[in-house]
Amino acid sequence: MAIYKRRRYLFMTLDPVHIGTGGYRLGRVDNSIVREPGTRVPKIPGTSLHGAARSYAAQLYGTPEAAGQTHDEIENPDKNPVCYTFGYIKKSNNGQDVKAYSGVVNVFDAHIVLFPVHSLVGPVWVGTVERLREAGFEVSDVPRGWAKDEVLLTFERTDPLNLGWLMLNSGGQVTVNAPTNWQTGRWNAIENKIALVHESIFSHIVNSNLEVRTSVSINPETGAAEDKALFTYEAIPRATFLTAEVVLDDYRAKFEPVSPNKNSLPSNAGWQSPLDVLDAGLRLIEWLGVGGMGTRGFGRIAIVGQPQEEDYGQQANAAQSPCGEGATTPQSEEQP
Repeated sequence: MAIYKRRRYLFMTLDPVHIGTGGYRLGRVDNSIVREPGTRVPKIPGTSLHGAARSYAAQLYGTPEAAGQTHDEIENPDKNPVCYTFGYIKKSNNGQDVKAYSGVVNVFDAHIVLFPVHSLVGPVWVGTVERLREAGFEVSDVPRGWAKDEVLLTFERTDPLNLGWLMLNSGGQVTVNAPTNWQTGRWNAIENKIALVHESIFSHIVNSNLEVRTSVSINPETGAAEDKALFTYEAIPRATFLTAEVVLDDYRAKFEPVSPNKNSLPSNAGWQSPLDVLDAGLRLIEWLGVGGMGTRGFGRIAIVGQPQEEDYGQQANAAQSPCGEGATTPQSEEQP
């Protein structure tokens, strides 16, 4: 019987991140970024994280060809941890024989949970009760029936507070606790600077405070700016917190662990499972970035603390309760 594992990561952007939609549009900017269709909140697609992690893991292992579309140059891809983790296609006999396997890790989209916004008291990180709870945070002392023109704060304030251009009344003080694995310096720096708003206005606050830059194309012959080649593009700003999940579906169950000293892996523990291969690639995004504009100072994302991990079936008993998986009591889970 296959054993499925799930990891939930907390990321923080170190630079602006631009994951473009691949085209121009008429509107606020020329080059827009990927958004959730229903909420219009920007996100980082799982395909971007998957591709970057594969490329960087292949470089770490010393087989950059494992990141390509075909893997004919790899003699035995079954023994290559990168090919095993992310899948491969190998042709032989002049292309007559094709051997292909899909990957054993599923990488899902990274969604914004806390977004930095300028205010009268300095930068605050805006989120919602629903997004934080869904990501595994504990939010307590939420008043019932708080109005949509009110903001809940993790610090004491009775006067109205602006979130960018939007002024909201103070709705009281709440407490937001992160899972133990995420309570590191980056989280500690912002846990008392959080502002919670209703989900209905969260997308407006985010989209009104994205980073927007202007660039111009350069003529390679003259080294000067091209005439009428000015364009704008948007990005998720620095210090945004996002969460993403990855799931291990090792249907093949043939992964061979990699020792710490093999291929100069920068890990004392080596790679004991496909999740370790993926984790190594994700951590290198803090150095090399993801998305577009990488040579212009964009794209670096850091993993905050250690990921939350669970095996499938861990919460089976809780899932059978009337409150559902991981729930406590109906009163404590009631949404305002």
